[in-house]
Amino acid sequence: MSQKGLSLTEQNYIKVIYELSVNNNSNILTSDIANAVNIRSASATDMLGKLADKKLVEYEKYYGARLTEKGKSAALNIVRKHRLWEVFLTEKLGFGWDEVHEMAEELEHATSDELSDRLENFLGHPKTDPHGEPIPNKKGELDKLKLFSLSTIRPNMEVELKRISDETPSFLQYLQKNNLVPGVNLIIHNLNDFDESMDIVINGKNSLHISNQAASHLWVAKIR
Repeated sequence: MSQKGLSLTEQNYIKVIYELSVNNNSNILTSDIANAVNIRSASATDMLGKLADKKLVEYEKYYGARLTEKGKSAALNIVRKHRLWEVFLTEKLGFGWDEVHEMAEELEHATSDELSDRLENFLGHPKTDPHGEPIPNKKGELDKLKLFSLSTIRPNMEVELKRISDETPSFLQYLQKNNLVPGVNLIIHNLNDFDESMDIVINGKNSLHISNQAASHLWVAKIR
């Protein structure tokens, strides 16, 4: 479903609900949605009621909300445009992966379905954005990989970094500086029992000490 006919605010809400539900099969709490869009819970409650009237979410007071199939389709359409623009901005215009999120946020709302189709063709049908997030196709379908947070991986298991779930510019700059980018292989060399921080080896060469919090935003696929 296209986001045509939805206000910018409505588009942002359904996109946020989708992103919060990626690793969560439960209803998304109103307070979590309000925090994500930086408004009061009362205002979020009002908007969720409007989205429910449009059949975009299923909402029950005190129990949170989840996207309907119609809402999920619209959200994936917005996500697709956002991630395609991030690829374009990094690959064709030379922006850093830490610079493109806010620009893509603006462009996604002004992009027609026809433009996004042409953009996808122009870019050669990329499967992921610069942060490793999968790009939905025009049918809203995603490539599904079984990924694990690095914070859950045992020492001495080799994994490949696939996705970054925190796009804060300072965090991305830290990762870039240390070559922690999608595609590198990692092995946890040592795990600190006290704070669960870890020493990792990148591509069999460089060693780096990272916090458990940082590791929780690095999503990996097991190699062996």
